[in-house]
Amino acid sequence: MTTTIAHGQYPQRRPNGLWRGSSAMVMGITGMLSKSFLNGCSNLEVIGLDKFVELLESRQDPYERQRGLITGMAHELSFSSNKTRLSYSNLYYCRSTVSNHISVVDDPLIWGVLPLGIAYQPWNLRWGLGAHDIIFKNQFMSMFFNLGQVLPIHRKMHSPHAGPFQPSMTQAIRLLSAYPFKTLPDHVPLAPAQPKTVTMQTLLAELRDPFSDGSLIYSTTGEDVFTAPSAFLSNRHAWVHVFPEGLVHQHPQRQMRYFKWGVARLILEAEPMPDLVPMFIDGTSDVMHESRQWPRSVPRAGKDVKVVFGDKVDMESTFGDLRTRWKALVRREFEKRTAEIAEAEAQIERDTRLSDKALAADRQAGRHGIVAARGAAALPLGSRKKPDVLRVGDLTEDLKYNKEAEAIRVEVALRVRNEVLKLRKTLGYPDEDPKEKLGLAETWARDPKQTKQSPVDGSIEKPST
Repeated sequence: MTTTIAHGQYPQRRPNGLWRGSSAMVMGITGMLSKSFLNGCSNLEVIGLDKFVELLESRQDPYERQRGLITGMAHELSFSSNKTRLSYSNLYYCRSTVSNHISVVDDPLIWGVLPLGIAYQPWNLRWGLGAHDIIFKNQFMSMFFNLGQVLPIHRKMHSPHAGPFQPSMTQAIRLLSAYPFKTLPDHVPLAPAQPKTVTMQTLLAELRDPFSDGSLIYSTTGEDVFTAPSAFLSNRHAWVHVFPEGLVHQHPQRQMRYFKWGVARLILEAEPMPDLVPMFIDGTSDVMHESRQWPRSVPRAGKDVKVVFGDKVDMESTFGDLRTRWKALVRREFEKRTAEIAEAEAQIERDTRLSDKALAADRQAGRHGIVAARGAAALPLGSRKKPDVLRVGDLTEDLKYNKEAEAIRVEVALRVRNEVLKLRKTLGYPDEDPKEKLGLAETWARDPKQTKQSPVDGSIEKPST
């Protein structure tokens, strides 16, 4: 049974007309150019497109979507150090795609396989993740890629704001969820939002949430400003595409690196659990190989390009056990935080009683000026207000960094990678050697700072742009 959301209950239904028109133009023209190159200058083969287009067509009305969509490939995407390409009722779901990453033109080139009609529907197209230091380095580029539905991601090599818990990851999680971002019985709220008192600010400093007030903007550094796409109802249960490898990885047998934790956050934290469509791309590395000579900026024509769309993954059987473990961690953290909040509120109540006693004493003595000063100091504005709960996408320090949480994310990322490996095998590539442990982070010493040959598998690697 589907429940229709009353649009009037949302403060922001969709962006203004100028923004929507400009976004449609950017997305449409980019899609048209990509389609022209793939069909006119490449030998293109697409597998599984019909099912994927049928899925997109079923999602055209954002107010009736039942799930978000995650897609992804092995053109590597990173949520922590390189370019990386959410629910009010349990009746609504989200989807996403994941894939390999083998050239700097994977996105947007691969979306040239979609029908042109879809290319001009930004509300039904992917949200991606892009390097803050490269494609958001000036006002013009920031506007272009904002209109092109790309979220800015900081990379470890270039920014102290990098990591899987940066603000744009919260945006991605919420894009996959239903608006507004209420917590549900099966996604236990972590803690009340902080009232504006010194006591609560000290207690909950780590839980500050730049999005819970419904603001239409957010910051990734505390200084920059970006539109917050998850604030709009029209972006509910959006499609988020990721390249979980985190960088371009060109191997002759299309072997893949390990998948980073960002994709695990999307699956574990989006409420409810999103759909996942794995993808695999082959041949774009020949279009823009990292060893190419002059002119390096020109894509090579006449190459064979394959794009494979997999079936939707059975999320419950694949990730259900890990989601159960994750929710147990959240409940445990919630219980701990509830006790801390109760103690903080009790302290506020004690302070209030002391303030009231001082107020009464000062009134009897006729010291009204002192009363005002004491009242302002002892009882800041809003401290009596009952705090709200945190929203989808917020984590405490324990949920970010404790060993069990990290182990769950590692296992989720491995299982996502296995889904993409299945598509790789359909193209005739040999199975990986388990002894090489290519799916584990420790196998790969660090992300390359520049184009180089990997000491692990001999591949050419380059941080995504």
